[in-house]
Amino acid sequence: MRDSSGLSRRAALGLAAAVPLAATTATTAHAATTIGGARLARAGVQASRASGLPKRLTARAWLVADHTTGEVLASYNAHRRLAPASTLKMLFADTVLKKFERTETYKVTDADLADVPAGSSLVGVKPGITYTVEQLWQGVFLRSGNDAVHVLSHMNGGVAATVAEMQALAKDLQALDTHVVSPDGFDHKGQLSSAYDLTLFARHGLASADFRGYCSTKTADFPAGGKKTFQIQNTDRLLTGAWGLETYDGLIGVKNGYTSHAGNTFTGAATRGGRTLLVTVMHPKSGGNGVYEETARLLDWGFGKAADAEPVGTLVDPLSEGGASAAPTRKAAKGAGGAPAADATADTGGPSWGLVGGAGGAVALLAGGALALRNRRRGSAEEPAEAEGRSPRR
Repeated sequence: MRDSSGLSRRAALGLAAAVPLAATTATTAHAATTIGGARLARAGVQASRASGLPKRLTARAWLVADHTTGEVLASYNAHRRLAPASTLKMLFADTVLKKFERTETYKVTDADLADVPAGSSLVGVKPGITYTVEQLWQGVFLRSGNDAVHVLSHMNGGVAATVAEMQALAKDLQALDTHVVSPDGFDHKGQLSSAYDLTLFARHGLASADFRGYCSTKTADFPAGGKKTFQIQNTDRLLTGAWGLETYDGLIGVKNGYTSHAGNTFTGAATRGGRTLLVTVMHPKSGGNGVYEETARLLDWGFGKAADAEPVGTLVDPLSEGGASAAPTRKAAKGAGGAPAADATADTGGPSWGLVGGAGGAVALLAGGALALRNRRRGSAEEPAEAEGRSPRR
C-alpha cells in the first residue's frame, strides 16, 4: 500500500492554522482522573499491605501490575504525564500490527523516509530495497528504528492518518493521559503519556501472538541489499544481557526508549511461577542501566513480597470490549498523608493537551501529526547506537 493520506502542502498549512483554535477549545489543564481507581490519581507511592518495596527508586513515575487480572499492585505517580520516548511504539504496534500479513512485501521509496526526524534511531532501511512486513516489524521492536516506523506508517495511509488512528485507539483503551504527535515516540511538543497508559499498551499488545513474538526476539537478520544481510540485536538489555546487565529470568519483553528530553523509559513483562507481571518505569535519574535495574527490582518485589499486597487500582478494559468508562474529575486528589496531589501536567516539558473532541479534534490530530513530522526537529536527538561506548539509543 502507498501513502494515501492525500495531504497537499496547502491542505497541511490549512490544518496547521486550525490547530490553535482547536487547542484552545480543549481542556487547558489535564485533570486528575479516576481511570483505574481513585488512588492512582494521587501523587506519591500507592501501596496497600505491601512490604519490602524497593527503596531509593529515582523514577518520576512507575507502576507494577498483574498482567492476567489487571490489578495494580503498587504505583508512583501513575497518571503523571511525561514524554514517553520509544515506548510509544507499543501503541503504534497495537494500532498497525494487525493491518498487514508478515509475508507481505514492500519496496521502500525516498518519500517513505523523508519525514523521519533528524537524530532518530535507525535500523537501516534503505530506499529501493524490498522488505517483508516481518522484517520491518523486527526493525521496530529490536532496534526501535524510526525509519521502519515511518515506512509502516506510509503503508498504513500516511503518518497523519496513523497518528489519528493511534489517538483513537488510546481513547478506546482509556489511555487518556496520552497525546500522540508522532508514531515513533520521538520528542515533539505535547507528545505525552504516563506509566499507567504505557502499561495498558503493553497489556493490550501482549494479547497478540505477533506482538509477543517480536518483542521477545533477541536477534534477527536484516536486509542490506541484494542477498546481503546484517544482524540486529534487541536493545532491551534485560532480554539480551547487553552492556554488563544480567538477563532477567522469565522476561518476555516489552519496549524500551530514550530521548534527550524523555530520558529513559521502559515497560517490561516477565513470567515466573505461572504469573505474569508488567512494570513501567519512566525517567529515572540515573542513565545507563538505571531504568532496567529499577524495573528488575520492581519485578523482584512483584514476584516475591507482593503476594500479600492488596490492589490499589486496576488496568481497565477497552471501551470496545465492554470496559466501563470512568469520567475524569477535577477535584484534587489527596496524596499520602493528606497532601494535595501534584498537578498531572508537572514536569512534562511541554504544554498540557487534553483529548480534543469532535471535528476540531480530528483536525488538530491530523495537523499535529502531519506538520510535526514534516519539520524535522533538531533540538532533540536520540543517541547513536553503540557510539563511543555509550548505550544504544532506543
